[in-house]
Amino acid sequence: MNGFFKWFKSGAKIKRWIFLMLIGIVLVCYGIAKVLVTDEMGFRELAKIIFVFVLGFTFTIISIICIQRRTLEILVEESDTRDLEDKSKVKSLIFNRKIYNQGPKVVVIGGGAGLNTVLRGLKNYTDNITAIVTVSDYGEQRSKSKQDLGTLPLDDVKGSYVALAANENEMDCLMNLTFKNPKLEGLKFGDIYLTAMKEAVGDFSASVEESSKILNITGKVLPVTLDQIKICAELEDGTVVECKDKIPEMVSQKISKINRIFISPTNTRVAPGVIEAIEDADAIVLGPGSLYTNVIPNLLVPGVSKAIRESSAFKVYVSNIMTEYGQTDSYTLYDHIKAIIDHAGKGIIDYCIYDTGEIVPEYIRQYNKGGEELVEQDVSKVKEAGIKLIQRNMSTIENGRIRHNSDAIATSIIQLICDDMKFRDMQNDTRVILLDSKIKDTKKKMKNNQAKSKKKKNKKRSGNSKFFEKYNDRIIIDSRLSDNDVLNLKYNESNREKRIKEIEKISKVDNKKEKTGNKNKDNEKNSKNIEIQKSEIRQKKENNRQSSKVDVNRKLEEGRMLESRMEETLRRMKEVNKNK
Repeated sequence: MNGFFKWFKSGAKIKRWIFLMLIGIVLVCYGIAKVLVTDEMGFRELAKIIFVFVLGFTFTIISIICIQRRTLEILVEESDTRDLEDKSKVKSLIFNRKIYNQGPKVVVIGGGAGLNTVLRGLKNYTDNITAIVTVSDYGEQRSKSKQDLGTLPLDDVKGSYVALAANENEMDCLMNLTFKNPKLEGLKFGDIYLTAMKEAVGDFSASVEESSKILNITGKVLPVTLDQIKICAELEDGTVVECKDKIPEMVSQKISKINRIFISPTNTRVAPGVIEAIEDADAIVLGPGSLYTNVIPNLLVPGVSKAIRESSAFKVYVSNIMTEYGQTDSYTLYDHIKAIIDHAGKGIIDYCIYDTGEIVPEYIRQYNKGGEELVEQDVSKVKEAGIKLIQRNMSTIENGRIRHNSDAIATSIIQLICDDMKFRDMQNDTRVILLDSKIKDTKKKMKNNQAKSKKKKNKKRSGNSKFFEKYNDRIIIDSRLSDNDVLNLKYNESNREKRIKEIEKISKVDNKKEKTGNKNKDNEKNSKNIEIQKSEIRQKKENNRQSSKVDVNRKLEEGRMLESRMEETLRRMKEVNKNK
């Protein structure tokens, strides 16, 4: 009975078909009754009855089919909650069960928010996702409870669980639940749960895999190693930093870039299942995220980078949108890729996805305050390195921060796999057809969202070019910075903040003048200012001319006096000679 009443809920999209079916039944009944009641009928009357009967029958059949289809969709929506935002995109029960279970095998390597963004998009296409995450202490002071428990740094593992969960909000609350008991200070539910699973299963890697099943998350999460490791950095001036969280601080103090990253100890063992997942993958994704602390350290564990290079899967690097202060200052797109190749060897990247979207200058300015800027896209150097480029509008704003669009990244990766399957004459394969359908739906959704955002922007737009709106504020700030200011912005925290605040004040004053003033009045003021400036220039020129004339006259007078003195001296010398 409860299932029957679900048809009549708002948004069920079944009531319209029930109404159409009733109309069809009425028309069919009318046609039959007309035939039974009428004794004699002409051609026109007969044709009318036949038309009504056929129309009613067609309405009835169409409505029955649509009701059945929509009922299946409702069942899918109840059983699969991975696409909570837009349920209308679910096509059928077959789609969900087959596309997800037999979907492509994708391995994502990294850590932090960047890794979770990619996972969040991919879980809408396949169940066969493996997240390989960094397990390293951030250098923070560990609480006594954590020391007693002997837990590994599990922040990235817990973050991946949240990203792959059907209900992210509930999983986030559960994993990050903090206990009020003083004896459990610094511990969260996720730490205790994973430690308990380790005790129950007997192996940490197996406990993580089992947790994926118990928590009903999509795919699985694997730590890159089970050993305690430190992420260390060697700067260009030879300084070695052995604490992950102190790397940005030391880079700014020493005014020296990172030369290389290494892990300690160097003989770290790779966790079980990592190499196998890489070998079986259809696509391997690196990044986005902190280049030197989340992406590269995974590649330094012995055996990982070699397995990636030898794999037949697509190796895709998702570029960062912004540089990171203290790690990738002034890094271009090629600099990011070169750093990965220098640490992991050639053949580690086949494709690079980079952003071509527009970002509101206001948000860029917020990043500029922290010494961060847009990653320069020197695509020519990347092409010379033999890496294929994929352009995508993958920037979005979440809670005032610039983030990657998970749908754009996932669509690009799955599209590569589909194109490869089509190249192998598998275009009629059910998986390809269903994946293509999902990709089209996602792209349509993204276009609609972009169209809505453009409408909002157009209302605020004042007729300036896209380039001007995107970079004007940055250009103003950059133009007012000297070379010393640039160094301070990148490497000196106190001077950076102070100088940026001064520039912000100047920019705000200029913006207020431009917005509040009338265009005509502004033009008059500008013309007056120009006239004043011209008059000042004329006055200066005139003063210079007068002063130059005075100087010339003075010099001429001095020359005449000198000449007369010389003549007087010669005359006296002649008189002296005559007397002798």
